[in-house]
Amino acid sequence: MLDYVTSVEAVMKKGRIGWISIVATFFILVGLALVNTDKIHADDNTYQIGTDVTYPPFEFANDKNKYVGIDIDIMKAAAKEEGFKVNVKPVGFNAAVQALDAGQLDGVIAGTTITPERKQKMDFSTPYFKTGVVMATGKNSKVKDFKDLKGKKVAIKTGTAAATYAEKIQKKYGFKTVTFDDSDNMYSDVVTGNSVACFEDQPVMQYAIRTGIKLKIITQPLTSGSYGFSVKKSHNQKLLKQFNAGLKKLHEDGQYGKIVSRYLGEKAVAAQEKEHSQNSFWDLWKQNKDALLGGLQQTLVLTILSIIFATAFGVLLGLMGVVPSKFANGLSTVIIYIFRGLPLLVLALFIYTGVPNLIGQKIPAFVAGIITLTLNEGAYTAAFVKGGIEAVDDGQMEAARSLGLPYGKAMRRVILPQGLKIMIPSFINQFIITLKDTSILSIIGILELTQTGKIIIARNLEGFKIWTMVALIYLVIITLLTWLSKWVERRMNA
Repeated sequence: MLDYVTSVEAVMKKGRIGWISIVATFFILVGLALVNTDKIHADDNTYQIGTDVTYPPFEFANDKNKYVGIDIDIMKAAAKEEGFKVNVKPVGFNAAVQALDAGQLDGVIAGTTITPERKQKMDFSTPYFKTGVVMATGKNSKVKDFKDLKGKKVAIKTGTAAATYAEKIQKKYGFKTVTFDDSDNMYSDVVTGNSVACFEDQPVMQYAIRTGIKLKIITQPLTSGSYGFSVKKSHNQKLLKQFNAGLKKLHEDGQYGKIVSRYLGEKAVAAQEKEHSQNSFWDLWKQNKDALLGGLQQTLVLTILSIIFATAFGVLLGLMGVVPSKFANGLSTVIIYIFRGLPLLVLALFIYTGVPNLIGQKIPAFVAGIITLTLNEGAYTAAFVKGGIEAVDDGQMEAARSLGLPYGKAMRRVILPQGLKIMIPSFINQFIITLKDTSILSIIGILELTQTGKIIIARNLEGFKIWTMVALIYLVIITLLTWLSKWVERRMNA
């Protein structure tokens, strides 16, 4: 026991954990997030409009990484005509539709085909573009019609009218479907031969083929339809009327024709073909390094804030698991079980699109991302914090209590400093995991590194090269963090 008392006294002199600082930091950051939320929604005259990320020529990033396209230009021109403001958010088609239903977005313009099923959930504007679904195959494919699809895989894009059509005829012709969230990956699946065909809207497929995608259209338009701007059913009717009025003016003064020609005219297609033909790896890096480094900056900000939140949440949750209280122990176990058990993608969508339905309040994507990572990474942090504390010899607590220290002070001054040495490698490892997990937040439209890559690919269709750049950036950062982990571990054990 004397040895224990001696070691306790040494620990008390050398190590203290600033719990007040940790808790204070946690609440300060929460307050900043709430202030940021208020600022985002302070301008009630600005509508939040969702769109796709990979749907050229209707929405894509240009060579200056500005979001443009037929849909974007029509929306902005209509807003200018009618005197309202819009903030266009590239979140992906499927996420945009879900966010609209949750009230996170005021409207969606993303090549949305007007259908009876969608009219049950959305109110649509006057149609602004006629379209139809076509089927495309690889250039050397032997597939000639639907009968040749039997027993084979067909690529579709989730939530689209083209996907709905494919699913309707799937049973009749006996093919399987593979679903993707963006057009580039869908095209690539056919080009590489994993799927034999894909279904896509005619103007989008034609544009992709003209700008370098090695596919061919083998059918006439299989259905006819029109694109429309959409709002949630019975909501934002003023916005819908303003858009319709603006669209009418665009037709009358010739702006509409100029916008379409800007992206589908011969000069536009020729420019895209020229850009695609000159895209070496180094050229692509020079063109897009600012955007990629901007995405990396957002990734690092997300990671740092999330790891601070997750550390505070996880440490407190871990302590609940070891205090002499069955209720606290049980609550800690349940929370850890829930948030470790939920896939991060599901949790992100639930917080971003599900929670607003419950509370009736919008949650900015950035804040939703921070909350998602805090809950998920915090649960894992809690597990190794609990394990680190339990790894400290029981005699240390007994010695501290024998000196007259209350349980809380003994835990703070004696057990935790020793447990911290055990936990440090796990903390660094969790930092690396959090960095990688930020890529999943692209599903809710946060412009981190992965989402930035998607947006660049939508313009130049150079998926392999851009994803190689993204992968290399991640590897460099993770390598640096790994070196840091080893250095800290050596210092702690010195």
